[in-house]
Amino acid sequence: MAITEELAALEAETLAAIEAADTTSALEDVRVRVLGKAGTLTGYLRSMGSVPKEERAAVGKAVNEARVAVEEALAARKAVLEGAELAAAIDAAAVDVTLPGRSQQMGTRHLINGIIDEVSDIFMGLGYKVYEGSEIETDYYNFTALNAPADHPSRSMQDTFYVHDLSGDAARVRGESDVLLRTQTSGVQVHVMEDQELPIYMIAPGKVYRRDVADPSHLPQFHQIEGLVIDKGITFGDLKGTLDYFCKQVFGPERKTRFRAHYFPFTEPSAEADVSCGICHGEGCRMCKGTGWLEILGCGMVDPNVLSMSGIDPEEYSGFAFGIGVERIACLKYNVPDLRMLLEGDMRFLRQF
Repeated sequence: MAITEELAALEAETLAAIEAADTTSALEDVRVRVLGKAGTLTGYLRSMGSVPKEERAAVGKAVNEARVAVEEALAARKAVLEGAELAAAIDAAAVDVTLPGRSQQMGTRHLINGIIDEVSDIFMGLGYKVYEGSEIETDYYNFTALNAPADHPSRSMQDTFYVHDLSGDAARVRGESDVLLRTQTSGVQVHVMEDQELPIYMIAPGKVYRRDVADPSHLPQFHQIEGLVIDKGITFGDLKGTLDYFCKQVFGPERKTRFRAHYFPFTEPSAEADVSCGICHGEGCRMCKGTGWLEILGCGMVDPNVLSMSGIDPEEYSGFAFGIGVERIACLKYNVPDLRMLLEGDMRFLRQF
């Protein structure tokens, strides 16, 4: 069979294969098989040197005509197949606009942050300012300036996370550091008393740290909101009225408050404030251990020594202070039985609030 006849047969076979290809991938296989580097038609082009001179022109013309016919057929078939595949992809990804949309779960602030915001709004409505301080504090601001004597249990390494102080050798000589993770946000109050002009009406929310093992009622890291008022003529009656208003705003206007004598080194007199149980309404139940009351916070009149150490004349000014546990507020308000539930990240629990 002459070479030109072979080329005609190859062209016809290739055109038939192109027409039969039903995907762009199958069409590409045909192209490679015929026009690729090792393709059948490419082989004829590379062997032109071995064709007799008298036949070279005819063979060359036949090869070029076959190549052009194949390339044109490939391009036409590719356009058809790409259009069909695009239409199929559009149909597969089509959206039925008549179907109802999928609702998205809206995020909210964490319950702890929500309580801090709520309490801050209550006191800002009374004219208080919000201050924040460093979570790493010195022994002086965390204890000494708050009238805590050197042998007070709160200074013990069993209660406080002390930080290794690299600023000098004095701390190591005494056997412990003067730098610690604050155990209360009361140190912010001392900074404010030293730096701000009187009168002072402030709260200080933030994280605090203690060497406690996590259990239903204790956490090694938790949140406090400390409050401080320093002004002329402040009395214990002002303290009781303020905290009674606060409890009613948080827990409801029907809730009652009571104050029990207590001891804190930085206040004198000191008290613990209770709120009436919202479960039994004061009748006594398991939640309040039969007393009808739930402990809510510690408070008292600022000790004159604390005022003096901050450069405030206790003969002219007086004040009160209080400390609120944010996690405790959350547990009492929403009947959460275990503090650890607030930190576990269980969305089934958190979405209730």
